[in-house]
Amino acid sequence: MYIDGVNLSHLVVNEPGMSYQSHTDINPCIEVLADYPINLTEGEGGEKLSVYRIPTGLEVQPGDIVCVPFMSQKLSGVAIRRLAKPPDDLPLEKIRYVEDVIQKKLFRDTYWNLMERVSQYYYAPLIQVIRTALPPGLLGKSQRRIRLTVKGAAVSTTVNNNVWLDSPLMRTVYHPYYHLVKLYLLNEIDKNNLIKILALLSFKSSVIKVTNKDANKILYILQQQAEGDYSFRYLQNQVQKAYPALRELMRRGLIESYLETPRQIQPKLEKVVTLVGSTFDTNLTNRQREVLEILRRRGGELLHSELLQSSNTSSSVLKALANKDYIIIEEREVLRAETGPEIRGDRAKSLTADQSHALARIQAIDGYAQVLLHGVTGSGKTEVYLQAIAPLLQKGKSALVLVPEIGLTPQLTDRFRARFGNKVSVYHSALSDGERYDTWRQMLTGEPQVVIGTRSAIFAPLPNLGLIILDEEHDSSFKQDTPIPTYHARTVAQWRAEIENCPLVLGSATPSLESWVNFTKDEISTHYLSLPERINSRPLPPIEIVDMRQELQAGNRSIFSRSLQAALNELQEKQQQGILFIHRRGHSTFVSCRSCGYVLECPHCDVSLAYHHTEDGAPQLLRCHYCNYARSHPQLCPDCASPYLKFFGSGTQRVAQELSRQFPQLKYIRFDSDTTRNKGAHRTLLTQFANGEAHLLVGTQMLTKGLDLPQVTLVGVVAADGLLHLSDYRASERAFQTLTQVAGRAGRGDDPGRVIIQTYNTEHEVIESVKHHDYHTFSAAELEQRQALNYPPYGRLILLRLSSLDPIQVQNTAQIIATALGTEDGFEILGPAPASILRVANRYRWQILIKFAPDDLPNLPDWEQVRSLCPAAVSLTIDVDPLNIM
Repeated sequence: MYIDGVNLSHLVVNEPGMSYQSHTDINPCIEVLADYPINLTEGEGGEKLSVYRIPTGLEVQPGDIVCVPFMSQKLSGVAIRRLAKPPDDLPLEKIRYVEDVIQKKLFRDTYWNLMERVSQYYYAPLIQVIRTALPPGLLGKSQRRIRLTVKGAAVSTTVNNNVWLDSPLMRTVYHPYYHLVKLYLLNEIDKNNLIKILALLSFKSSVIKVTNKDANKILYILQQQAEGDYSFRYLQNQVQKAYPALRELMRRGLIESYLETPRQIQPKLEKVVTLVGSTFDTNLTNRQREVLEILRRRGGELLHSELLQSSNTSSSVLKALANKDYIIIEEREVLRAETGPEIRGDRAKSLTADQSHALARIQAIDGYAQVLLHGVTGSGKTEVYLQAIAPLLQKGKSALVLVPEIGLTPQLTDRFRARFGNKVSVYHSALSDGERYDTWRQMLTGEPQVVIGTRSAIFAPLPNLGLIILDEEHDSSFKQDTPIPTYHARTVAQWRAEIENCPLVLGSATPSLESWVNFTKDEISTHYLSLPERINSRPLPPIEIVDMRQELQAGNRSIFSRSLQAALNELQEKQQQGILFIHRRGHSTFVSCRSCGYVLECPHCDVSLAYHHTEDGAPQLLRCHYCNYARSHPQLCPDCASPYLKFFGSGTQRVAQELSRQFPQLKYIRFDSDTTRNKGAHRTLLTQFANGEAHLLVGTQMLTKGLDLPQVTLVGVVAADGLLHLSDYRASERAFQTLTQVAGRAGRGDDPGRVIIQTYNTEHEVIESVKHHDYHTFSAAELEQRQALNYPPYGRLILLRLSSLDPIQVQNTAQIIATALGTEDGFEILGPAPASILRVANRYRWQILIKFAPDDLPNLPDWEQVRSLCPAAVSLTIDVDPLNIM
């Protein structure tokens, strides 16, 4: 029992003549880092360290996740540092007590060092880095929310009262009798308050007038929702000057502000029934004996629900057995984890000479070093990973394996589990919050294990880490663009390997140019290992380049060239399988009027709407790929009323439709972000394909990322040009990597492979290099251009992204920041300039690109001062080492 922070169970009586010691002298303090939500009345919030007292009897140490009071709410935070005494400038009576410890010793010293380094390098608040690292719900975030008062609900925000009265909220407010009577009967309100509320509801719209445009808009937004309740952040993104408007509405009593307390994820508990003893008395019923016999045959312990189902009995029977002391019923924690199919065990495979050399070099490393394993597609990089990890597990160490896409985890996980059994776990965003929470806590046990995950798994809290592997290290999915911190998992993996003093292995058939330059410097801490040939000396598939200009001249207007059509027909005849790659999802990239040229665009973004086909007979749907806005396809042109609207461009849906029309005998599976939204969809679709349920896998970039499908003999690239002409200095590198990777899916089994790439630009240097599987020639030419322009890896970049609802304000702010940065020396400023897509989700976007030498990062300006130049309505993101600058 705590009273004023003192546990009364620990009180003792002093000996006579001894002085009593005040509890204020025995309560140490601790600094806590929590994310305090913004206070609308004082304008405060954000990251700060606060001092709390530790109650007697509660053990709190740095690194613990704690629950602390804030106003009338509770927040979670991280205990940072114990203080021997309270700060001199802080009155003792104002220091509140830590409420509880949520998770003990979550942060080791080395882990804390990693968090701080990420925070400093990527200019992100430390609390945001911690929130990114932890599983959802462990460090709950309270958020400021705004809701209408009854008085505010009665204010008209539109001239058309019929529209206003017909809003969901007003229907509730003007027909409240059921709710009010219910509250009155439940003693939630008394008679006097009931009369006051009814009086407030009788307000006419003319009684209260809101003339402020922004305040009026906020009221209207709130009134359109049945609950009249939105987060402060949402309203801030919808209204230009939300902050002063909200304060004005609060002053007038039309809205109220409150904190939404985060919901903490709790361990999952289930009842377990345990058999006690082995002999049964004669005072048991036949049903009771049957239950005990089932329990004995099943090992003496079963889940309560499973026993009820197996014995077809009721809880009362089990309760009676418990009262007779034959069984014990108790709640135990059940770990939530991703469950996969039963996997047959697998043994280490024989290695080629190149694989053996690479493995020996990796195993010989003692301590920190970086290894680039450059192996062509199908050269057996995964087998090298498996055999490098095996001896580490025997030594009690763990390994961390990162992959770029969630779609890769089922296939890779199955292969690792076949080798290492239940020592393998997965960690990625497609897991439920409970699964991520339990997997995270299981890592903290220190048991030797292998964790496979995507980008965020780099923060997995494995305490005895022996090896970190980044498979497909070149992939841009390892970089986070938003939200902050805008970290790259490869960079963080390098820091973590240094801190943990273990090797870092980067594997790829098409290494990033940054890694290529780094590993060709022949430094002591870097090792370059090559796997130049496929397993069993299988040849790389020949690549045929088809000129689609000649196809048009020959009268072929299909999206499939004659060569690809012939290859697809052969698939059916030989009962083989193939892949069709298209870089866009959906059906068509835009819809245009053939009479006036009008293009249907998103009302919230400066982009065209893409056509998505749902099913035959269903309404045609147009969707924005940036803000997810959707509308039905119009029958007539909105500009000239012409009926001649045509779909242009191709996506995965269009390719699938054409397949059905031209090759009805071929079965296909679409594999893109539209078809893999549901949990487990990646595994389900790939399993169906592996079982031979389809001839073709039709998909986007997800198909290029390390999938091992030995039965695939044909790869067709429908339109390579969409990858070649992007306004980004990395466009050529990405195009080469994507085309080389997807080509590498063919011919990995016993049957030879074949690749057909369709393009209108056969002379492009990327196409030439891909045709000959020539990474070295491509990288040399590309690096020469990068060095001439001082772009990465020879120079460094920082991209400032600014956005606001106000186009003038964001432009002016960008100019002010660029001018302030222009006074500094040592770097080049490009911009400010509008983003390639100026408006997304009604927010106008501007950019400033900073170029500097590789070693100048510590000499850059004070970024807190740069942030201070941004008004509240302008959002600023600092992206260090950006991969996307469009």
